[in-house]
Amino acid sequence: MSTNEATIQWLGRREEFEYADSVAGYVLVAVRLLVGYWFLHSGWTKFAFVAGEPFDAAGYLQNASSPIAGLFEVVAGTPWLLEVTNVMIPLGEFLIGLGLVLGALVRLAAFFGGVLMTLFYLGNADWAHGYVNGDLLGLLMFVIVGVFAAGRILGVDAYLEGTEFVRQRPWLRYLLG
Repeated sequence: MSTNEATIQWLGRREEFEYADSVAGYVLVAVRLLVGYWFLHSGWTKFAFVAGEPFDAAGYLQNASSPIAGLFEVVAGTPWLLEVTNVMIPLGEFLIGLGLVLGALVRLAAFFGGVLMTLFYLGNADWAHGYVNGDLLGLLMFVIVGVFAAGRILGVDAYLEGTEFVRQRPWLRYLLG
């Protein structure tokens, strides 16, 4: 298991802590696995061979009353863009979830998961009970998983970072974690 250390400046004090070998590391792995399962399952159940019919985002996109409704209308009104969306939502959710569950390319998966959650948050825009809802909390979970490089703890990324291929290309570490 690789080590993760963090240094923060909090109320004028510098604090250092190691979270890979502590309870925080296990909580981080649990968050990664739960969010990964959430997206893996969500994508899986949208596949046509599982759901019994192809995924179609047209109704959602056409009826959105949100800050980005204009963007959604353009996507719904452009046939090729709608088809790309209908393929990429289930496939993207599934691959993001798979990456998080395996702990592989976690930062990349967390980035794209955050993009999707931002679109879902702005697309749903059901803020009658305040701005904090499940989509915003999902976005926060992706930020936590990506920032703290959760794949380096009990994940494939810990192994991948030790390979010669990644050592020769240090920029790849930004995708791993």
